[in-house]
Amino acid sequence: MFRSMLLLACLAWSAAAQQVPVEVFAKASPFSMPTLSPSGEYLAMGTDFGEGNHAVQILRLSDMQRTAVLRLPRFESPYQIIWVSDKRLVVAKGRKYGSLEKPLPMGEIVASDFDGQNQRYIYGYEQQNAAAGLDRGFGFIEGVAQGNDDRFYMRQLKRNPTNSMLYLVDAGPRPNFKLIASINVPSLEFVIDRNGVARYAWGRDDDDNYLLYASEDGQRWQPVPQEKVGGVWTPYAFSADNQRVYGRFSRNDGPVSLVSSTTDGSDRDTLLADGFSNVGLSQWTRDPAVPFAASPVTGRPQLQYFDPGKPEAELHKALADLLPAQHVTFDDVSRDGQTVLVHLASDRDPGSWYVFRRATNKLEKVLSPREGIDPALMAERRPVRFKAGDGTELEAILTIPRNTEGRKLPTVLLPHGGPHGVSDDWFYDNDAQFLANRGYLVVQVNYRGSGGRGHAFEELGYLQWGTRIQQDVLDGLNHAASLGLADTSRVCSYGASFGAYSAMMLAARQPELIRCAVGLAGVYDLKMMYKKGDIKDNAFGRNYLTRVIGRNDEELAANSPTSLASSIKAPVFLAHGERDERTPIAQANAMRAALLSAGKPPEWMAVAGEGHGFYNDENSAAFYRALEAFLAKNIGQ
Repeated sequence: MFRSMLLLACLAWSAAAQQVPVEVFAKASPFSMPTLSPSGEYLAMGTDFGEGNHAVQILRLSDMQRTAVLRLPRFESPYQIIWVSDKRLVVAKGRKYGSLEKPLPMGEIVASDFDGQNQRYIYGYEQQNAAAGLDRGFGFIEGVAQGNDDRFYMRQLKRNPTNSMLYLVDAGPRPNFKLIASINVPSLEFVIDRNGVARYAWGRDDDDNYLLYASEDGQRWQPVPQEKVGGVWTPYAFSADNQRVYGRFSRNDGPVSLVSSTTDGSDRDTLLADGFSNVGLSQWTRDPAVPFAASPVTGRPQLQYFDPGKPEAELHKALADLLPAQHVTFDDVSRDGQTVLVHLASDRDPGSWYVFRRATNKLEKVLSPREGIDPALMAERRPVRFKAGDGTELEAILTIPRNTEGRKLPTVLLPHGGPHGVSDDWFYDNDAQFLANRGYLVVQVNYRGSGGRGHAFEELGYLQWGTRIQQDVLDGLNHAASLGLADTSRVCSYGASFGAYSAMMLAARQPELIRCAVGLAGVYDLKMMYKKGDIKDNAFGRNYLTRVIGRNDEELAANSPTSLASSIKAPVFLAHGERDERTPIAQANAMRAALLSAGKPPEWMAVAGEGHGFYNDENSAAFYRALEAFLAKNIGQ
């Protein structure tokens, strides 16, 4: 699994059987967050051993032998993995509450040598650092100090925070802490200059207002009004001479561009901007870390090189030219620039990591998380733009089964979760590829409210969950039909989390169109979100609910699938984890009860021990088999 030598021009795949087994799609990726040691000698990565067991593995690249396996307590997983010297790394621990969720930081930081020796608990709520005068709390890794000498920056968060604090931490055998920045505003992130001085602090308050502060010494802070810089400016890295700052910029909450400016945000040069979408996928040099390329996040990624003279830029372009079907990402570079950790992925390929060595001019595959997926058997994912009924320009991703061009196909509408700040993109999507492999056209609409197009576009979806967002999805279906791809007489809706809500709302709003509806880990009763689930557990979450779904009981009921069950004519399949904390199983129980009351009992799959989405591969396979049979029965060929 870990090793196969590849020449640059020899990346090819062979086609096997047309239909890929369910188990291949159900198998979760065991690897995450690979990172090179500064010397390029070692590779550290998160590893999922299954059944809630995670670890950090460290490999010696010269012979791909493990030098250490740092096992974490059950259900805990790595959240950040950072090398602080050639031989030592720090790990921030996290926890994932279901496959649909990103890991949440636990606030605990531990350190270890490359061989597992000298392990230390650096900070967290388990023990008090009395010698440093630090109470228990939550720690977040904010960056690595210059010098390759075991030091890193840690942001401290207390249980009831009133301020934000930044420490320089020595993670060696005798950890020590030095406070280098403090500001009387909670939950801000810091930006540190090349001299180790915290110069900016930024974040959002409980009402989602953007905050930015500037300082010369990390102690005396001044707010930076948006009016002063002409928009929302988020600095995140300094140039080598500390004279300029690289950052994100958005005018009138529109799409975010990548900019370079003086330290006060003026004299701003736009490195890359796009009128439709945010700029992202940026590529950076090793040290000093400066960007050399980026791409708009919508459509098929097309990197633009704005600093092509950098050695990393020249190598990146050479690899990209040799591998036109792949998106090339430099995930890490050794200190001397001779070893590069490269990630190759595409719409058909879930991606693998390679090590490129300049001395041999070869790519060496080191991690292939989804070996069973044969890209030659996967489907094209085609980004398209279209106009919604009210004239708003939107994007959809169409996953088109192989060898079906020109045919009207049974279609699955697959709205993404979130809904806000989340979007579908060109890269490999497991659900979409599974469905396309079974012969279905998959339509994924980045409806208003989605991420990737600026804050104003997200706000267009506020208070529109059951109305305009659903119409955007239908407009995307109509566009796919106009291209001759979608058969509108055979349409099912399927989604997870908010996508499940959307699947039920589409079935209720368009009972003659939607032939079946599937919800996984869904929210179906909007009013219940104020009483159950983890979103309500803090002020930011409660304010979020008020902004995006409102507090009017009549409107919440009118836009809840539980209230509209009698309008749903299509067969329904509900699946849910019994330990879901984001959308508790009470949501699915309410939807099931409403359908039973309407005389339309749904197919039902409640899984003990699972959270917001299924971790266990066997549970995922069982769900995919049930989904496959359900779709075949209702819209199959």
